[in-house]
Amino acid sequence: MRFTELSLRGAYLVEPQRHEDSRGFFARTFCAQEFRDHHLAEKFVQCSTSWNGRAGTVRGLHYQSPPSCEVKLVRCTAGALLDVIVDLRRDSPTYLQHIAVELTARNRLALYIPEMFAHGYQTLEDGTEIFYQMSQYYTPELSTGLRYDDPKIGIKWPLPVSVVSEKDSTLTLL
Repeated sequence: MRFTELSLRGAYLVEPQRHEDSRGFFARTFCAQEFRDHHLAEKFVQCSTSWNGRAGTVRGLHYQSPPSCEVKLVRCTAGALLDVIVDLRRDSPTYLQHIAVELTARNRLALYIPEMFAHGYQTLEDGTEIFYQMSQYYTPELSTGLRYDDPKIGIKWPLPVSVVSEKDSTLTLL
């Protein structure tokens, strides 16, 4: 795997290294030792998937508060999405800054999201599916988020927002 650190310290793109032959290819998508070698979380206790019918769907920006902060490893398994993370670490030089990366079933990239980052995405194609690995169990009472359209964050979504949940549309503004 190839690990590329992003401009928000601790966030990485993880690219599988393909081994190709006449059948197609094989690629490792996770290896605890390689994650440990990069000083990243190597234990994931829960996996989830999210399927979205319509392009333009927005989910997030979600995170879990202490003491249940979680690392996420996210990849697109069908379709395409713009994945956005926001640094919520108050002591970070990039506090409240965000980055966006395109994850697609074709590019097979994964986004490593550190603790105390809000996470959300917009689907770019109908029928987009996302696979999550999380380092902490889902704790509903500590699950919270920021509004996807918060002007202080200033995310430029590439498509008009077609679908957003009532819960996500009523999250607090900064």
